[in-house]
Amino acid sequence: MENVIEIKNLRKKWGQFGVEDASFSMPKGFIMGFVGKNGAGKTTTIKAILNMLNKDAGEVKIFGLDNIEHEADIKRKIGVVMDNTFFEENWTLVQTGKALKPFYPDWDDAKYKNMLHTFGLDPNKKIKQLSRGMKMKIMIACALAHDPDLLILDEPTGGLDAVARDELLSILKSFINNENKSIFFSTHITSDLEKIADYITFIDNGKIMHSDTKDNLMEKYVIVKGGLGTINEEQKKLMIGYQECKVNFDGMILRENLSSLPNELITEPVSMDDLVVRFNRGGNTMHNS
Repeated sequence: MENVIEIKNLRKKWGQFGVEDASFSMPKGFIMGFVGKNGAGKTTTIKAILNMLNKDAGEVKIFGLDNIEHEADIKRKIGVVMDNTFFEENWTLVQTGKALKPFYPDWDDAKYKNMLHTFGLDPNKKIKQLSRGMKMKIMIACALAHDPDLLILDEPTGGLDAVARDELLSILKSFINNENKSIFFSTHITSDLEKIADYITFIDNGKIMHSDTKDNLMEKYVIVKGGLGTINEEQKKLMIGYQECKVNFDGMILRENLSSLPNELITEPVSMDDLVVRFNRGGNTMHNS
């Protein structure tokens, strides 16, 4: 299967934060959700992919090309939405489109205007007059206006209300209907992952902990519940996100390890929310997919 993104042993240190020997790949034609708590390394990884910072070590390939050696060619074929706008605050939305158009041979004025209309944005408003949610919408409109092959989005639904989020997710699903298109997006909103992600990559403290299809991850793990005292300390070490209340415990475990636990325990399927919360909470054992 052809990969649209390949990262090998990526390393970048920012004081106490950064990314350490991160490796994962994303197949062409799919949507990958990039998940981790604040400070886990999501934005650092995205900026390294875009060559917005100088990595300390490692290799990044986009469309099979080195992201530094072929930077200009790659960036003509990608659309980017970061968590902050980089547009001139005094530009109107019309001026913003005109300023970006020369950089993209495939820029489509009609598509840009249609996106502004879809998002309910006044073309004559200035960037500085927009709310955070509106700024996110204008970045998405600009990212889609030149018909990119890859969308890279950092928290794209942040600041959007529920209706606007659904509109955006519908647009992303329409975009991915073309098998040559791909989407890589970071998010903390698990409902977004449930709705559109094909692959999930979890990052924690700068390290890639899990990277697999959404369906495989949800099949691999199960929630286990029972009374205190029904499992021993060694069995607790098999749990991810283990927690106790007054009389009960619950945790997430690899399905293949269920045979190591007592039969009387209650098991439940995992949700995407379970996966995100439990992986972020951590445990004595983390499993690399």
